[in-house]
Amino acid sequence: MATGSLDAMVATGLWRTQMFEALNTPLESLLGQKTAQAFRPLKVQTIGDLLKHVPRRYLTGTELTDLASLESGDHVAVIAKVRNTEIKFNKSTGRGGANARLEVVLTDGRGTLGATFFGRDHICKWWDKQLQMGVRGIFVGKVGQFNNRPQMTHPEFVMLDASGHIVGRSEEKELMATVVQQAVVALYPATAKLPTWKIADCVRLGMERVHGLPDPWPEWVRAQATIPTYDEALRYVHAPAREGEPEEGERRLRFDEALMTQLTMAYRRADTSRHTATPRPRVVGGLLDAFDARLPYRLTDGQLAVADQVFSDLDARRPMQRLLQGEVGSGKTVVALRAMLTVVDNGGQAVLLAPTEVLASQHHHTIRGLLGELADGPMLGAADATDVVLLTGSLPASAKRAAMDRIASGEAGIIIGTHALLADRVRFHDLGMIVIDEQHRFGVEQRASLAQRSEARPHVLVLTATPIPRSVAMTIFGDLDVSTLTEVPAGRQEVSTVVVDAATRPAWVERAWQRVREEVAQGRQVFVVAPRIGPSASASSLTPTPGVEELYAQLSADQLAGLRVGMLHGQLTTDAKEAAMAAFAAGGLDVLVATTMIEVGVDVANATMMVIVDAERFGISQLHQLRGRIGRGEHPGVCLLITHAEPGTDARLRLDAVAATRDGFALAELDLAQRREGDVLGADQSGSRSSLRLLRVLEDAELIGLARRIADEAVRRDPDQVTAGFADAVTQTERMAAADWLEGT
Repeated sequence: MATGSLDAMVATGLWRTQMFEALNTPLESLLGQKTAQAFRPLKVQTIGDLLKHVPRRYLTGTELTDLASLESGDHVAVIAKVRNTEIKFNKSTGRGGANARLEVVLTDGRGTLGATFFGRDHICKWWDKQLQMGVRGIFVGKVGQFNNRPQMTHPEFVMLDASGHIVGRSEEKELMATVVQQAVVALYPATAKLPTWKIADCVRLGMERVHGLPDPWPEWVRAQATIPTYDEALRYVHAPAREGEPEEGERRLRFDEALMTQLTMAYRRADTSRHTATPRPRVVGGLLDAFDARLPYRLTDGQLAVADQVFSDLDARRPMQRLLQGEVGSGKTVVALRAMLTVVDNGGQAVLLAPTEVLASQHHHTIRGLLGELADGPMLGAADATDVVLLTGSLPASAKRAAMDRIASGEAGIIIGTHALLADRVRFHDLGMIVIDEQHRFGVEQRASLAQRSEARPHVLVLTATPIPRSVAMTIFGDLDVSTLTEVPAGRQEVSTVVVDAATRPAWVERAWQRVREEVAQGRQVFVVAPRIGPSASASSLTPTPGVEELYAQLSADQLAGLRVGMLHGQLTTDAKEAAMAAFAAGGLDVLVATTMIEVGVDVANATMMVIVDAERFGISQLHQLRGRIGRGEHPGVCLLITHAEPGTDARLRLDAVAATRDGFALAELDLAQRREGDVLGADQSGSRSSLRLLRVLEDAELIGLARRIADEAVRRDPDQVTAGFADAVTQTERMAAADWLEGT
């Protein structure tokens, strides 16, 4: 299958191998609607998801569970002995009342675990008799706390005699007992509705559905990767016969995820190499030279080195496919603008695609400001100026038509916009380059739609201010060459970060608002950031802090009364958003209370302070991004992280890490180590299921490297994807990526 037919494959969801078809079958067809719905909290939606829901631990069938390893809140299946039982009665009702309870003490020979059953006298006596009949038992339920000791309330149980046989027979007991009928027992991550024995039975049905289907990878791939067949891997993971098999089987499943991703990247690279681009060499005496001459500062060595890489790419007949990652404030926009001016000098057009209208408008304002009079020209190829056009979905119809006319005629050399630029009705005169800001917010298909607008493929430069560990870059952006900016341009100020413990030191919060007043009194401006627009709907909210709207009203009337306070969030009208941002940028507001809309692209040199409320609700990289909005002028910045998170918790450790360093790459590594890859890449925010269920891009860097080498070999052996497994892997990964990894947060 040629790569060019991928769009049709993705659109129709056709997978050619029986194995991929089976794995992508919705769970309802195997288990029924009710059971499939119960799997949703575990992010299991297909048979493939089910088979990759691997056990969290294993034990032997005769082994007692280590009770000391249990954690409060876990849904577990434990194998333990009954040490003693006692029936107790409520003093007010006495014997025979409704408030009797059976208290059981379970033991593993070292520690103990309580189990309590509530009911009438005769029921408790029946339970007591059942528990006395077995040497040991399997107990399934949720671990809680009572009097600071671990306890299970009303666990499901089945007792085993001295030979390991079930005491009493029932279908449910038979299912529960399957966890001790193997040499090595698998215990799954479970929920109240889906105990581990039920999950094991569902997995067995899933294995039967795919058993005997052809392995999706050719034999040469399995040999090079030294992996078992898919059938063997499933048996090793879910029904192991010996120690060591689970690790071998799971390695195969992790390799599958790595290879699917790397095959997609390898075929994308091959596809790009088949296309030609119009070379756009650097022009002496053109707009680029004029721009460089008017820059008020010297470019950093890093900016110059990356620019040389970009200029070399632009001068080639192969389309540039480059990712430029850089620290907050490292000067990526200037590097991108110099590349865009090179394209304009060659008579081409350059597009900058931003994920939000606020960011697009900010880029338009910033680029026009950097160009000055060089942005006043109407004609392409002019040596003295070019036209810079903004196109967003909310523009009035007349303004939108005028912008599209200037784009189609070639009058506009630089076009800045949002998804509106992806509309079919937008026609370009000579699209030579695409700059994509914050790539993780765009889908693969969105990125490709612009690239296919001209006969010669445009050059593509992708920007991200989120530092990306090498293993992530290789996994998610493996079709792009990577350049990195680490230097911060001269003039950027230090930003000190302080964690404000609102739970134990509420006076510090009041001091934070006093500090805001002091900053404003010195003629400077302040961001206040909250994680949501309205109040939290969660009953388990860690903090009582209000959302943006309530916080804005509260601060305006109380702590910051008398200051010029504005509000910015995504539910405002476009005009209101632009007005708030423009007023803050122009100095008309002292304080801007906002959501994370100000996370990227906002450049207000006079903003020197940021207060982040409910800071524990943000990820490490997001906090680092937000902090990068201040200290961009002549004065140092201060960032206050207000939190109710208790010291020593994961949430508090994240905040302490952000306060300890401004090294975005070190923080990105820590962020990835603490969170699932899907979360870091946006899956949690978008509500989608991640295709990386098992692969850990930090721990599995060596496996990803192996998969990349095999993927490159696959392209050499099979450039047109005749091998069905390769074609299916690419199709499925493209489809999942469009819905999950790279779409908006």
